[in-house]
Amino acid sequence: MGIFGTKGVDKKTYVALVTEYKSTMYRLAFGYLGDADKALEAVDEAVYLGYVHRKELREPVFFKTWLTRILINECYRLLRMGKREVIMEALPEQGQSFPEGTLSLKMAIQGLSEDLRKVIVLRYFGGYTIADTAALLGIPEGTVATRTRKALRLLRVELSDQEGGEQYDRG
Repeated sequence: MGIFGTKGVDKKTYVALVTEYKSTMYRLAFGYLGDADKALEAVDEAVYLGYVHRKELREPVFFKTWLTRILINECYRLLRMGKREVIMEALPEQGQSFPEGTLSLKMAIQGLSEDLRKVIVLRYFGGYTIADTAALLGIPEGTVATRTRKALRLLRVELSDQEGGEQYDRG
């Protein structure tokens, strides 16, 4: 039977999997919401909802994808509640140092269209592959690759304009 029961995930396994995945969840939520407090709220709510509905998971091998989908839905809910309220000056301050340009990068990502931003957040904040990103968004892999290239090109242009072309311009 393995670590998963016949249906869903048991409590102990759920806690272990969430503990392993929590930093990725935070990065994803922060990428979507742009605010540390809202990102923590989204992660907390997604973990809670996942726990409550853990027995409904049909294929436990897809736990990470399932929980990510819950987290994304929670981020959308918070965005709808805030009606596009994005606080860019709120950065996590728990002993982390942020390199120069981090704020401009976050602003540039927020300036992307929603379709491009979703792909960038999942690929680079969440660490998902093209195939995983395509599955999460329900779009073809080719579309993910195209959107990634387009978004990176737009970010490169935006950041080279903001920074005088020094730090981000690959030449």
